[in-house]
Formats: sequence, structure tokens, C-alpha cells
Amino acid sequence: MENKKILVLKGDGVGPEIIDCALEVLNVISQKSGIIFNLIFGDIGGAAIDKHGGPFPKETERKLQDVSAVLLGAVGGPKWDNIDPAIRPEKGLLALRKALGVYANLRPCQIYPGLIENSPLKPEYLKNVDFVIVRELVGGIYFGKRDTFVENGLRTAFDEERYDEEEIKRIAVYAFETAMGRSKKLTLVDKANVLDSSKLWREVVGEIALDYPQVELEYLYVDNAAMQLIRQPSSFDVILTNNIFGDILSDEASQIAGSIGLLPSASLGANIGLYEPIHGSAPDIAGQNIANPLATILSLAMLLRYSFGLQKEAEQIEQAVTKVLADGYRTKDLAQHEFLGTREITDEVIKRL
Repeated sequence: MENKKILVLKGDGVGPEIIDCALEVLNVISQKSGIIFNLIFGDIGGAAIDKHGGPFPKETERKLQDVSAVLLGAVGGPKWDNIDPAIRPEKGLLALRKALGVYANLRPCQIYPGLIENSPLKPEYLKNVDFVIVRELVGGIYFGKRDTFVENGLRTAFDEERYDEEEIKRIAVYAFETAMGRSKKLTLVDKANVLDSSKLWREVVGEIALDYPQVELEYLYVDNAAMQLIRQPSSFDVILTNNIFGDILSDEASQIAGSIGLLPSASLGANIGLYEPIHGSAPDIAGQNIANPLATILSLAMLLRYSFGLQKEAEQIEQAVTKVLADGYRTKDLAQHEFLGTREITDEVIKRL
């Protein structure tokens, strides 16, 4: 059986802890299935700045040439807040995404029955909530031209939101294909009443929709979408949006689910997939064995599914996590009392594998 190569980037803050937990789960999957996973390790973010002088060193970039997937922890922290903005830890993540060409970011949101009480929404709003946000990941305002300067004696800055039709077309096709495998409903979230870039998104997505007559397409302005996510989250199936709106809405979605520590993500493109929890590096709790590793473990499940086609093994992990939560086990972000540590809840997942 061929080796399956994964580049592991632990990163900063709680990154090393949660990645180690995911690797323990992967080891069990390997033992159960007989599948060999070849792990290669690299540096990114603040840890890479300290070691190599930059957040995305050439050594890490070279390692991408020989792998099929990347498993990432998190980057950033106050230690690097005052360094040159051009080499902040977050720049490493953006450079990694660009190098991989992972233009489609998938962020699923579903409600675990055992965690309904953890959501700030009333239980009646949470029935049948199961949607996925498809976020364009390598274009838009995060990658556009930007500058800070003095004009007429005033400090001035700009960030450019720019998309071409090919960038929109490829993510739209991905979103429609995703909708075809789900409930066949797609919501485009934009700000087409104000932004020319959003008007182009509507035009191009409308054209792609002609190839998918089975999919119901609706349009929502981002401010209305933010309201509807709270008011009736069960009305969504697939949400398609640009980079910055997807960043914001997916964090909102994490609170519907009860904790940002539960949501995984997959970033997909032509070849190598990137998998990471949607939360940050949480440096304030690093090293205390209280971080929630479940989003990272679920990101590993997405890696097995999308990069290696290991549907059965992915489902085994997801079912184990669901069972742990159904059995009442919680991490500190989910329960102030009687919670398990990072390693201990990972042990519970492994028991159920």
C-alpha cells in the first residue's frame, strides 16, 4: 500500500498540543487500518520567525513538493505583535495558502445533540442545522494591493478588494458541486448593492447556475446573511462567499454550534489540501492542557476524506467525537466545571475508535 505523506505544521500557541492529539488519533487509525502515514514536520508562523527569521521559510515551502496534505495547528500570538508587519506570523498562513493554491475553504457547521445547551441560541432555533460555508481563500481584500501613507497631512490607508471572473468561476463550481451532494440549495452572500466586486460575483455565479438547474440559488447581502444565521440557521445548506465575508461568517457560525473549538476546516485546490481548526492560537491557554482538540481531530477526518479518499476512516473519527460529546464529556470551553483536559478528551475519542 502506498505511503500517504502529510506535512505537519504545529505552529504557535496551542497548535503543538492540539496537533499532537490529532496525531495520536491518526496513529490509532493507522494501526486499525494498516495504512501507513508518512509524517514530515515543518515550521510556520511565529515559531518559524524565531527559528528562520520569517513566517513561511523556504525549507517549509520545499517540503510541500513531496506531500499530499498539510495538517496545521495555528499561528500568531502577542510575542510577535510588534515586529515588522511584513513578517507577522499570519503572513505565513496567507503565503502557505497562496503557495498551495487552495482556493476553496470548506467550513461545516452542524449541531451536536449533546451540545445544544452550549449554543447561545434557543433550542428551537437549532433543529436541523447543518450547513457548510464555501469561502474563496486566495483572493480578495486579504491579497489585494494595500498601502499606508500621509496625504494632505492625514494618515491614510487602503486595502483593495479585487476578483477576476476565473477566480469566482472556480469557487462557484466547487460550491454548486458541493450543493449537489447535499440538499441542493446554494446561498451567495455578497454586498452587491454597494460593491462592484460583489456585482461581478452575482453575474458570474448566475451564469454558472445555468449548469446546475437542480440547485436552488438565492442571493443575500452579507448584513442580512449575518442576521439570518442567527434568526434561522437551519435555512442554509451551502453558503458561497468571498474571502473576508467568509472569514467573519464562519466565526459567527462557530458560536451557533456552541464553541469555536469544535469547527474544522478544509482548504482545497488543485492538488494538496490544507486542514486546520478554524480557531486561533489561543496563547493565553497554551501549555495548560485545557485547549479543545476536537476541531483539529475533526480536521484530520476531513484530511482523510478529501486528500486520501478514506471515507470509512473519516466517519470513524467523526462518530467517535460525536459519541464522546453525547456521553457528556466536555473541555473547558464547553463546561466550567467537571471538564476534561486536552489529552484526556483525546483519550476518550481514541477509546471509541
